[in-house]
Order: sequence, then structure tokens, then C-alpha cells
Amino acid sequence: MKQRKIPLRKCVACQQMMPKKELIRVVKTPNDELLIDLSGKKAGRGAYLCGKLSCFKLAKKSRALDRALKSSVSPDIYDALEQDFIKVEDEFIAGKDAVDDEQE
Repeated sequence: MKQRKIPLRKCVACQQMMPKKELIRVVKTPNDELLIDLSGKKAGRGAYLCGKLSCFKLAKKSRALDRALKSSVSPDIYDALEQDFIKVEDEFIAGKDAVDDEQE
């Protein structure tokens, strides 16, 4: 049986290619709203980040999300996203561990 191709995406901060399911998607919706999309299916332009807080801080420092989302992101939005990122980080890691257990 032919093995399925795993979609790869690049983290906008550390530039590392990883499977899509191991990254967190930040999406700019058509209404110019910035959200964290754990499902990976919301409509809009997306940028991917590793599940590490250090990668988010690097993206904030280098303004990588501005370039990836092709719009300026204000510092207060970065701060709000950072709080959301901290909240979903544990949830994301738990979900990733569950997927790893299913594959074994």
C-alpha cells in the first residue's frame, strides 16, 4: 500500500520545515482579524509557528508575522496573540502527543 504524503510547512520564525500538524497556524481572516487556528481550516491567510514560545518571541522581534500575513501587525495584537499562544501551547502539545500515540 502506498504511503500518504505528509504536508510540510515552514515556521516563519526559525525557518524549519515540519509536518503541518506539528505547527500552530496564525490566520488573518477576511475581516482583518488575527486568530490562532488549531484546526488549520479557518478561512484566510495563514502563517505557521512552532509550538514553542521562543519561536513566537522570535517572530515578534523580527516581525515575521507581518511579512507572512502581508499586513502590519500592531504591538498590542502581538501581545494578545502571545497570551493566546501561551494558553494553547499546552493544549497543542497534548493534542500532538495523542496523535503520536495513535500512529504507534
